[in-house]
Amino acid sequence: MTSAPTQQPTPAASDDGSVAPLLPVTAVGVTLLLWASAFVAIRHLGEDFSPGALSLGRTGVGAVVLGVVALSQGLPRPTRREWVSIVAIGVLWFGVYNVALNEGERRVDAGTAAMLIQVSPVLIALLAALFLHERFTTYLALGLALAFGGVAIIGLSSSDGGGDRDLLGVVLCLVSAVVYSISLILQKPLVARLTAVHVTWLACTVGAIACLPFAGQLAGEVADAPASSVGWVVYLGVFPTAIAFTTYAFALRHMSASSLGVTTYLVPPITIVMGLLLLDEVPPTMAYVGGALALVGVAVARRKPRTLADEAHQPA
Repeated sequence: MTSAPTQQPTPAASDDGSVAPLLPVTAVGVTLLLWASAFVAIRHLGEDFSPGALSLGRTGVGAVVLGVVALSQGLPRPTRREWVSIVAIGVLWFGVYNVALNEGERRVDAGTAAMLIQVSPVLIALLAALFLHERFTTYLALGLALAFGGVAIIGLSSSDGGGDRDLLGVVLCLVSAVVYSISLILQKPLVARLTAVHVTWLACTVGAIACLPFAGQLAGEVADAPASSVGWVVYLGVFPTAIAFTTYAFALRHMSASSLGVTTYLVPPITIVMGLLLLDEVPPTMAYVGGALALVGVAVARRKPRTLADEAHQPA
């Protein structure tokens, strides 16, 4: 892993020195918008597609679209160790994550689900400190406590909300946050050597294979679902999966795992607005308090203490 920085191209290699540095930021922006729309689409499709079938449909479409692009750039040649990471990412991020989130969003609204996933930046920072040798600080520990305090408030507000909001939905969304965090840490060293589209395609294909037990359900539900819902499944596979996961992997190639992870705090407000406009639903009032506390935890976790050496290099 120590040789990775010499293998990856730097954004500063552009002709004018100004366009390339914006590419990772643009990639992150595209990812966040598409992932926010995915929360709304998943919630919308809850009545027509079961969690496993929706996961297979989404990853299947994504794998096909990504395959066309990836194979046009040649065949990837992962090492045996890299294959282990790719399979783990495929099963966790494209398999477990999708099934858990799809089931969770049958029980909580899209905005609440998006807020719950936002504990992942803190988990990513923690895992990055443990496995990627990024710095572990007291602020990270405090941020972790605050973030999960916010999750507890969201859980209480959801369980007291009645109807389609319950504690199991909160737990399932947290499962998605955990496997997402683990997968990003596994992906970081991969995109230092392999292209983003190849890593995403291989992992998505593994995820689709892992979801094949739901093929019978998918076939039956596609036959019964309206054409508009089938179109939304295709949308999930092409945009929030094929495109967004590739742009995210590209950004990860040029940013630290913890820095990239924290950008996803923008997803909940985007999702809440989309949910209000498209689904006419909003999270329970106390969920906003919990979400705000979780974001405070993320901000605290990202705070870097200033040492004497750091202060010595500060401009006057």
